[in-house]
Amino acid sequence: MPNAAPRTHRIRRVDARSSAERIIAAGRSVLGAGEGSLEQIATEAGVGIATLYRHFPNREAIVRAVLDDILETDLLPLINDAAASRHPRQALLGIATRLLDLITEERGLVTFAGNFADVAVDALRRLSDSLRPLLEHAQEQEEIRSDLTADDIPRFLVMGIAGLALPGTAPDMRARFMALLFDALNPAGASPLPPAHADTEGDDLRTAISSVVRD
Repeated sequence: MPNAAPRTHRIRRVDARSSAERIIAAGRSVLGAGEGSLEQIATEAGVGIATLYRHFPNREAIVRAVLDDILETDLLPLINDAAASRHPRQALLGIATRLLDLITEERGLVTFAGNFADVAVDALRRLSDSLRPLLEHAQEQEEIRSDLTADDIPRFLVMGIAGLALPGTAPDMRARFMALLFDALNPAGASPLPPAHADTEGDDLRTAISSVVRD
């Protein structure tokens, strides 16, 4: 009998985890198809709306969880595989192109969250932290200009998103112009970058994302 309560607690934890995972998967499925509602996500997940709210109290919480899932399942494996790449710049290009594909596929996330820019800033910063070793590897190989920092990566990606992650843009066209954008990272003939102002970094990235979302 002394073990009954801990076992019950463990079962509840497993049930709670599986419910949260189902809601995240349902959020990605429903929002990936376009506009969606909390009720549609709950139905897709096979849970009641009260269970959904218990795990995710608002729309932003679901979007944040879905973005984390996209990072964990679609991007981090690519980043980990590229860690020892002999051609890290090409690996970075592949990751950036995949990110643009994912954003195009998941556009329902953008309209679902009222403050998508805030959520996206956090996700891009986490992505840039994960990319830091690969960036440094590329710089050691002299494949990417040495004055680029990991903090520049979110803005660089937003530039690509602004021009390329548009409905109707074919994947081969996105890849073509992402390759052109990446040419700006080449060390040969690069002009020194002006200094960045750390006190405005969060605000200007948030503003840039908001402009992309509005467009």
